[in-house]
Amino acid sequence: MKIFLSADMEGTAGITAWSETEPQHADYAAFRVLMTDEVVAACEGARQAGATTIVVKDAHDSGRNLLVDRLPPDVTIVRGWAGHPDGMMFGIDGSFDAALHTGCHARAGAEGNPLAHTTTTRIASVMLNGAPASEFRLNALCAARYGVPSRFISGDRDICAEARALVPGIDAVETMTGTGFATTSLVPARATALIRDTVARALSRPVEGCFPPGADEYELVVEFRSPNDAYRVQWYPGACLHGPCRVAFAARDYFEIQRAYMFLTR
Repeated sequence: MKIFLSADMEGTAGITAWSETEPQHADYAAFRVLMTDEVVAACEGARQAGATTIVVKDAHDSGRNLLVDRLPPDVTIVRGWAGHPDGMMFGIDGSFDAALHTGCHARAGAEGNPLAHTTTTRIASVMLNGAPASEFRLNALCAARYGVPSRFISGDRDICAEARALVPGIDAVETMTGTGFATTSLVPARATALIRDTVARALSRPVEGCFPPGADEYELVVEFRSPNDAYRVQWYPGACLHGPCRVAFAARDYFEIQRAYMFLTR
């Protein structure tokens, strides 16, 4: 069993403020440990289920957050950003049996996490075929493009609810819920135990309903907080202004959506 794990941070149990996720702040050191602990727990659960290969993509901010010396010795880690359209899923291919997603957070415009966003805080919202799109939605569709099912997610209550609606067979661990600028969170020890046990259970049962629905054609609409960003990125080939602060792009191939998204959101 070959497993791909994409690790974000803002949905890690206990995290509440941006300073806890940004390397330039003193708070960050303690909370990158908690992010690492959740990834380790997911890897341990995967091993319990029989995984023989685990590749972890550090997918937060710089891509250099996980404490690599804390990871199990047989894990392979992808750090930094290659500049490939797969982005947070870079390193996945059709040889993997399952994708896991840890530390996930609510989309831009949602209320389920004080750190809710999609890729960058310059974006007010992302729509895909008329539905609000989170990073998880974009990443699960990327995995599906390779034929890889998304079997597990951990993160805030909002993103777990979205994941269950999009991928009905997915197993989820809700680490927290947000109210305004506050969070109500599991303590880290409880979160890691649940992640370990839930991953093991998820990977030990048949794959049913673990793919997001595809489409014959995709329309991506990115709404920026500033009209200046929308004006600049409208010049991407095939993109067009789509109302105030919005840029749209359509394609039949989801990879073209990924490619456009990478350049539109830089």
